[in-house]
Amino acid sequence: MAVMSDRTRSGHRLPDGGKVNGASQFAGAALMFSGPLSILMGAAGIARDSLFFSSSHYAYRFGLTAWGVIHLVIGVALVVAALGILTNKSWGRGAGVAAAGISLITQFMFVPYYPMWAIPVMTLDLVIVFALTRLQFDPDRDR
Repeated sequence: MAVMSDRTRSGHRLPDGGKVNGASQFAGAALMFSGPLSILMGAAGIARDSLFFSSSHYAYRFGLTAWGVIHLVIGVALVVAALGILTNKSWGRGAGVAAAGISLITQFMFVPYYPMWAIPVMTLDLVIVFALTRLQFDPDRDR
């Protein structure tokens, strides 16, 4: 029986034999879902769509154009992180945790403007962070 190597042609070892594991694959797909939606939300904010409600007595009050730019930039970061995770780049998981964490914070700040959007996206971001930071159990590691 032939033993297959987990080395690429250039000789670099890939984690998990070059495959993305289930939690990372889920997180990458979820980031790829959340990113374009944030980009669309940012475009709506920049266009000053009537989708948002602006509260006058809120500590994190920004103009809708500023919120649109914030969502647009975060959406692009989420997509880039998703591509890094799904292509198994070494920086992908860290970028995914950072982008989802920043998205989580900004969605919390965005709750008064559109709570029916921000709360589910906060939940999705939290699940993404959990999926990317959970401990990997390897039963053969201690043998």
